[in-house]
Amino acid sequence: MLAAGVARRLYGDENEELPKALLTFDEQTLLHRHIDILHGLGVDELCLVVGHRKEDLLAEAERVAPAGFVSTLFNPRYLEGPKLSLATGEPVLRSGDDVIFMDADVLYHPELLRRLVCSENANCFIMDRQFQSTDDFVKVCLKDGRVVDFGKQIGETHDTIGEWPGFLKMSADVAGKVADSVLGFIARGDEEGAYEEAFREVLVGETPGTFGVEDITGTPWVEIDYPEDLTKATTKVFPRITSHRPDAAEDPAAAQG
Repeated sequence: MLAAGVARRLYGDENEELPKALLTFDEQTLLHRHIDILHGLGVDELCLVVGHRKEDLLAEAERVAPAGFVSTLFNPRYLEGPKLSLATGEPVLRSGDDVIFMDADVLYHPELLRRLVCSENANCFIMDRQFQSTDDFVKVCLKDGRVVDFGKQIGETHDTIGEWPGFLKMSADVAGKVADSVLGFIARGDEEGAYEEAFREVLVGETPGTFGVEDITGTPWVEIDYPEDLTKATTKVFPRITSHRPDAAEDPAAAQG
């Protein structure tokens, strides 16, 4: 889980605000919610990549997590971009275990993560056909039901498109290739830009069908990047999370709310 950033888009370039993972909803931080959901789904360990105000994140993890559940990796260059944070996770990506990648700044119904963790696809994106974010969409593109492109800028021909909520399931083999990719970007001096470029490089280099997808349209979630995202999270998404029933059909128009 990437939790190292300073939240420039939410708070401004120079700020000492708490990390977004410590945003609170109904007296529970995002980090606490992540831990409860992951532990409840049988995930063995949560590794946090930390940077900005890491002591506050560590204190919250110690307060709310079961003993031994949370480990951390520190990115000393957290001000220089998210690719460096993804690269900091190399020990996890090369661990030989299956990996769930997560952004820390997402508020979501537990069903969203359950669908990913329990998917039959060893490598799996999730996608929402109703775009939720206010800006900087990360897209998942399908053709004939197969994932063919991914990222903020896309080029492959596709027939279905949705927004990526920031979580990805990877087999041990693919996770190792992601480590190779992101370290390659850094070795070439391409440290700026979105970390999603490393995921895309692996996707387009693999045999078609290596990556599957779970469509979570209708399940409430929001990535909190901008002030308007935080307002939406508080006034619209969190109330929907508390009342959402995964087995109930949801009006697609409501999913955009």
